[in-house]
Amino acid sequence: MDFIDLKSQYAALRDNINARIQKVLDHGQYILGPEVREMEEALAAYTGAKHCISVASGTEALLICLMALELRPGDEVITSPFTFAATAEMIVLAGGVPVFVDIEPGTANLDATLIEAAITAKTRAIMPVSLYGQVADMDAINAIAARHGLAVIEDAAQSFGATYYGAPAPPSAAAAPRGGSPALGRPGGERGRKSCNLSTFGCTSFFPSKPLGCYGDGGAIFTSDDALAQACREIRTHGQSQRYLHTRVGVGGRMDTLQCAVVLGKLERFEWEVSRRLALGEAYGAKLKAAVPGLQLLQVKADRDCVWAQYTVFVDDREAVQARLKAAGIPTAVHYPRPLHHQPAYARYAAADACPHSLAAAARVLSLPMSADLTEAQQDQVVAALAAALG
Repeated sequence: MDFIDLKSQYAALRDNINARIQKVLDHGQYILGPEVREMEEALAAYTGAKHCISVASGTEALLICLMALELRPGDEVITSPFTFAATAEMIVLAGGVPVFVDIEPGTANLDATLIEAAITAKTRAIMPVSLYGQVADMDAINAIAARHGLAVIEDAAQSFGATYYGAPAPPSAAAAPRGGSPALGRPGGERGRKSCNLSTFGCTSFFPSKPLGCYGDGGAIFTSDDALAQACREIRTHGQSQRYLHTRVGVGGRMDTLQCAVVLGKLERFEWEVSRRLALGEAYGAKLKAAVPGLQLLQVKADRDCVWAQYTVFVDDREAVQARLKAAGIPTAVHYPRPLHHQPAYARYAAADACPHSLAAAARVLSLPMSADLTEAQQDQVVAALAAALG
């Protein structure tokens, strides 16, 4: 079986996706064509955010947000070390300093109770990662940000479609970009808010393996702050406020029209796919508890759901378990085998023994096949193989 079954997804959506692509080929507007605006409007409506700005990748989304906040050399951004490198990579490229705070051992998300102790006079923003498809404790994080005048950037590369039912909190009085807008408050306040509409910024990825993916690279920024949205739009097109008028330093960060067309084609059944992911995640949990008593599963908190970008469990002797699963025809992956402060490029930002829960998770996490088109028979095969592999 495939670790992520994109072929079955395409087969179900072939006519719609092909028609969307053909329309772009017919009108020939490959950069900022009409599908770009159509997708942005559809995704803004889906999340409830006022603005959606499509960009070249989820990585580019993080960079553009930091640039919109006018991060300066030496500014600190608090984040998790248990994430893909892009999270810290963009902080460093923007001139900032990543400050690593440990994760919760149950959810593998940033531990909000540890954030305040990491804040200094140089702290500028908090960047929680919605790992595996579940958002972090965003109400607690937003409250901390409000107390200290900080922006919050949700790295939601894995969680588009997830819902957070945390209790509403007062709007944040977060810090403005220097010389920019005075208000960076959390939009909304209603219950049942979507990932990407939970803080100053939400950034997602449309990499093919993500819950909502295109057929290449792509991403989006979400915000309800008009000034920040305008800054992001200008930055993604080389800092232009109008053609050949460069009002700020920018990047070539546009998402091309063909990839937006693919996302639009996939939106046709996205709600169904989210419901399938929720159901499959619940079924995995029930079946694994029955087949492998004592297996540590990822905790999904009661006030949120998880769209399971990866279905991840914790095992000992991981390499041996993976080898047994491979022999049984079950593909697996590890997200992630080494926390960022143990990566050579980022080791200088934290002591080797810092963030012990991140180190423990990196040694034990194992991701199993997961996609909306995973069948019950395939899921049973995975569960049986894992039970056998664990003895």
